[in-house]
Amino acid sequence: MLQETYRRLSGLNCAPAMVVCNAEHRFMVAEQLREASADAPTIILEPAGRNTAPAIALAALQAKRADPEALLLVLPADHHVVDPESFRQSVKRACDEAQKGRLMTFGVLPTRPETGFGYVRCGEALGEDLYCIAEFVEKPDVATAESYLAAGNYFWNSGMFLFRADRYLSELATHQPDMLSACEAAMAGAERDMDFIRPHSESFLASPSDSIDYAVMERTAEGGVATLHCGWSDVGAWSALWEIGDGDDSGNVTEGDVMLHDVRDSYVRSESRLVTALGIEDLVVVETADAVLVGARGRVQDIKMFVESLNAADRPEATLHQKVFRPWGSYESLVVGEQFQVKRLTVAAGQTLSLQLHHHRAEHWVVVSGVADIVRGEQQLTLGPDESTYIPMGMKHRLANRGEAPLEVIEVQSGSYLGEDDIVRFDDVYGREESSA
Repeated sequence: MLQETYRRLSGLNCAPAMVVCNAEHRFMVAEQLREASADAPTIILEPAGRNTAPAIALAALQAKRADPEALLLVLPADHHVVDPESFRQSVKRACDEAQKGRLMTFGVLPTRPETGFGYVRCGEALGEDLYCIAEFVEKPDVATAESYLAAGNYFWNSGMFLFRADRYLSELATHQPDMLSACEAAMAGAERDMDFIRPHSESFLASPSDSIDYAVMERTAEGGVATLHCGWSDVGAWSALWEIGDGDDSGNVTEGDVMLHDVRDSYVRSESRLVTALGIEDLVVVETADAVLVGARGRVQDIKMFVESLNAADRPEATLHQKVFRPWGSYESLVVGEQFQVKRLTVAAGQTLSLQLHHHRAEHWVVVSGVADIVRGEQQLTLGPDESTYIPMGMKHRLANRGEAPLEVIEVQSGSYLGEDDIVRFDDVYGREESSA
């Protein structure tokens, strides 16, 4: 969906993209942008989540350095748009008002009395499908949503925005000066880390946490609405994929290796194994390598309560995935047992792991595909498919892919401690600091 969001800009005259994300997602985001052929993107790493208003402030401050009047088109990465060209036309219509200094949002023509979205009420017309903002309204009950649909001047609040960087920052100075000060200090103390920008953590954590709606858009006297008619969906829950998917004759949407019998109006997704369903209706079933979700289609937004419970119990599922992205590629845990672990390493073409050693584990590498260049103590090895080597505990080692195709290696770890922090780096092309258990 991040790639879809980026490609949606095709046809607009855009500078290189800026992405604001969590530091834990940085390598995955970088890889997704590379696959989307993004040209020289800027990736800003939030030290912690502070909601959308501070995140956008970081991007606005970065953009202002190059051009104070730069227009920022703010797009969440979890939206689905059926008609990208219609979306682009709405953006183009909104540009003139944004360049004049108005803070534009995009309102989606409602197709049903939706209670899961906030709404924006349109006021005086500014042009074709352009209006002043009369007010923002919270998620309504069913009766209120039905009245909004009948009124014709209420639109779903899409969470997408267009404004000049300096205008957004000036509105923050008026309505949220503490937030602006914290973000300015964070960017003033930012450090460049490879292809990433790391704002100063302590400064950013001093910022209040608030959404752009509450912090700015509901308070500004210069808000505007550009209406959207592009088949928009906020894919904020698994049920949304059922809504936008191509259903079968029984109203089911499936992804992956799925077999159904006597199933109606359900979303069933498999990512790693066969999933079968029998005699169910209006359910969401999602199987991944990490966990399995089964829930009523109308209740899957409540998944947040499970995340809170996992965090409260300090369960690893809340923060760790089976597949972990690194600057050199990724690794995936296949089997974890008492004092052993099996991983699949995928090293991208031309990439190199750090020169390192482990105090508490040994490793056995088996090349599955590609050609591996290996440092093993004082030895230099080149291994192809079905060849292997053993790395004793405490031995310096390094793995590299000098080829043009991905390198896949099965890594078998054994030892008393298998944590990712059991690593001492001696040399790293990505500038990561040495760490040790």
